[in-house]
This record gives sequence, structure tokens and C-alpha cells, in this order.
Amino acid sequence: MDPLNGGWTTSPLAGESLRVRVEERSAAAGVRRRITALAERLGFGGERLGQVQLAATEAATNLAAHALQGEMLLRIVRDGGGAALEFVCLDRGPGIADVPVSRTDGYSTSGTLGLGLGSIERLADRSGLYSRPRIGTVSYARFQPPGSSASGISAPGTDAGAPPPIAGLTVPIDGEDECGDAYTARLVDGAVYAMLCDGLGHGPLAARAAWAAVRAVHEAPSPSRPADVLRRVHRGLESTRGGAVAVAAVEPAAGRVRFAGIGNVAAWIVGPDRRHGMVSVPGIVGAHAERIREQAYDLPRGAVVVLHSDGLTGRWRLAGQPGLLGRDALLIAATVLRDAGLRHDDRSVLAVTTSGWGAPA
Repeated sequence: MDPLNGGWTTSPLAGESLRVRVEERSAAAGVRRRITALAERLGFGGERLGQVQLAATEAATNLAAHALQGEMLLRIVRDGGGAALEFVCLDRGPGIADVPVSRTDGYSTSGTLGLGLGSIERLADRSGLYSRPRIGTVSYARFQPPGSSASGISAPGTDAGAPPPIAGLTVPIDGEDECGDAYTARLVDGAVYAMLCDGLGHGPLAARAAWAAVRAVHEAPSPSRPADVLRRVHRGLESTRGGAVAVAAVEPAAGRVRFAGIGNVAAWIVGPDRRHGMVSVPGIVGAHAERIREQAYDLPRGAVVVLHSDGLTGRWRLAGQPGLLGRDALLIAATVLRDAGLRHDDRSVLAVTTSGWGAPA
């Protein structure tokens, strides 16, 4: 399957995403080795490969020195017709007390390399960080392959270099190499069309069902109503073990989200003051999906739409994290994954932001 079909933002393929726990200094060597292998797949070499290695090693060393329950997700990301290399860092406390100082070159405590977050940001083609004292920090850095232009999807009315309004993360259950969850999303005519599938069970058979859902979405006429897409996905999963699926059309200009879901994929509209759940009906896509209902929900200005599998609990809140709703979709997805991804299961989250583009007046 071509994950770049039609400019979709899609989950990493098997073998293109790795999770590394970073809780002691020796983990930095493993991070360097693994990100080197991914970088070489994309043609990184020479000085640029050295910069990727340096940035990833410093990030891992910082996690080991300062963080609690630190981990890094190393992955090849594919969105909008291109591929790039990315690492995402997550930790629980103590947070960064002074983010501007931490970006200063040479700033170091506890014996890190002393590059400072600012140096990592300059080495990367795109980066972001969000930190709260006593809560923790999420950050990312993205590197374009040699000879490629910046990839990604820019929302209408934003700069070409602005972070895309779509970002997702997937993590397989411990002991499995393949994640049984998958997502895909696309920006079309000022609206984001998004799907997340949680294949039943874990491992390769669950992954096969989830990727059959991705393929069915890519083959659907675009744009299509969420209910019609879900019916197509249902047919596409009939030869698999099936799964839970949520499909959303996020329309900021209309102040509306249209949604259809079957099973226990959670779907939320998160505004400045509260979050509101969108309703899925019971069933298994590919097996028992007799009732497919599409409903419309109000989309407040600047709200974020979040879809996630039941590998994440519902006990997360973005309220109390000032400014996060206006930040990169990837920082929001990473925060939700860190705060809610506690279950022993495949985990996935997809975030769609609306701040700064297409919002109703």
C-alpha cells in the first residue's frame, strides 16, 4: 500500500516507528543506533546524518538526566506527499522551569552535552516543545531527507512553514512489533477528513485490519460524508478480523464536525472551557455494523478534535495546560498519549487543530 496516496497523513508503516524507554544514560546509545538506521533508509549521510545523531543523542541524554518515565518515539513520518525523520520525547515531570533559558547554547545541568534545546531546534527543520512544571514535557524534532523540500500539510491562511493541522502517534503493545491501530487524514477544500481504526486484538492480524481500513478510506471519493466512508471501510474489513473505526469531517469555517463511528474509538471536541464526546454505536466494523449513523456537532473557535483508541483512558484533560490548544497538533497528540496511554494495549491518537485557520467569525 502507498501511504502517500493522494496527500494523506498516515501512520508509519511496520518497522518505521520505534519506541525507546529513556530512563538511564546508557539509553542514549540505543537511541543513536536506532535513529541512524531510520535516517539511512531516507538517504541521510555525512554531515546531515551527524546532525541528526547529535540532536537525538542530546535529547535522550537530557531525558535520562532530568525526566521521570522518559521515552522517545523514533519514526519516519509521511504526510502530504513526502517523508521525513522525526523523534518525539515524552516525560512525566519535573518539567522545565525556564524554557527560554533551556534554549540557550551551552546551558546544561547534570552533565548533558550542553548543546541546549536551542541547538537541537536549529539542527531540525521543524521542532516544538511544551512543558509544565511538575507535570512534564513533550517535544519533537523533524528532519527532512537530503534534497527534499519541507513536507507537511499547511492549513489555508497559514504560512507554508507552519505546523500542519494534523498529527498522530501509534505505539504497539509491549512485545509486538506491529501496531494494531492505524490512522489517516487529509486536508481537502478547507476541511480535514480523518479516520482512526483499532483492529481487534494485537499484532499482525490486527494491523492487517487497521491498514485495510486505511486503504478503504484512500479509495473512497474525496470528499465523502463520514457515514459513506464508514460503509466503505466496513466492506473493506469483511475479509479481516474487523475493528473499531471513527471517521470525522472537521469543518472550521462552518463551525462543525460531522462524525460517524462504530465501536470504542473515542472521539472528542476539545475547546478552551470543556471537551465534548462524539457518539459511536456498538458493533464491529467488518462484521456487525448494521447501524451507521452520522451526527453533526458544534465546533468552537480554536477547538481541537481528538480521536484515540481504547489503549488510552478517558482520564485526560487539556484544561489546566495553558496555551496548549493553540500549539502544534503533534504536541497535543503527544500530551494526550503521555497522560492517558496507561493501558496494556496498542495505543493511538490523532489530533486535528483549528486555531488560526478556517474558523468561523
